[in-house]
Amino acid sequence: MRRIKLDPLVFLPGMMCDARLFAPQIEALSRERAVQVACLAGHDSVRAMAEAVLEAAPERFALAGLSLGGIVAMEVIRKAPARVTRLALMATDPLTDTPDMAAGREVLIARARGGRLEEVLREFLPAQTLAPGPGRAGIQDGFVRMGLEAGAEQFGDQMRALQRRPDQQGTLRRVQVPTLVMGGAHDRMCPPRRHEFMAQLIPGARLEILEDAGHLLTQEAPGASLEAFRVWLSA
Repeated sequence: MRRIKLDPLVFLPGMMCDARLFAPQIEALSRERAVQVACLAGHDSVRAMAEAVLEAAPERFALAGLSLGGIVAMEVIRKAPARVTRLALMATDPLTDTPDMAAGREVLIARARGGRLEEVLREFLPAQTLAPGPGRAGIQDGFVRMGLEAGAEQFGDQMRALQRRPDQQGTLRRVQVPTLVMGGAHDRMCPPRRHEFMAQLIPGARLEILEDAGHLLTQEAPGASLEAFRVWLSA
């Protein structure tokens, strides 16, 4: 029997994260399709990150981004809509920084470059933006480990990218591929109402709010997020 060729899947990790953010999903989904995790390091703008993703990605692919990765995913589909076959946006935001948000990022950049990166990472992703429970501290610690390995220079680059990110509301209104919008019920950084707003902008989008997750939902609720991915990839 001839096997149906499935679209490759490209994951875009969040701020200061890497492939470990999607480890449970990669392990499961890579058994049935090609899975790639893009590197967003080395760029200080969302546009440059999107260009790097497109350069390294297959000709056509399903695209899933979390947090900063979701912001980059929106720019990817804006730039090359014909190459993206499906879109998943998680724990993310289509809006630009307010002046107060942009100014606050400057303070964090200075502290990170001044040798206080671990402190800044824990402040950037406080435990309260993750789901309560015995696993919360370990997930935050895992984020901090990834961030410390990435380093203060990458932190500065990615914060600058967030400061200057474009508004993507118009992009979302033009999306014409099967789209999953997924958030965590306990996410204070990108709360459920923001995901409801995004889903309303995208024609035919499917909204999933995971009750036992916060901002790092792929790690907090690996089973539920994997099931949501499977439904999205088969739509």
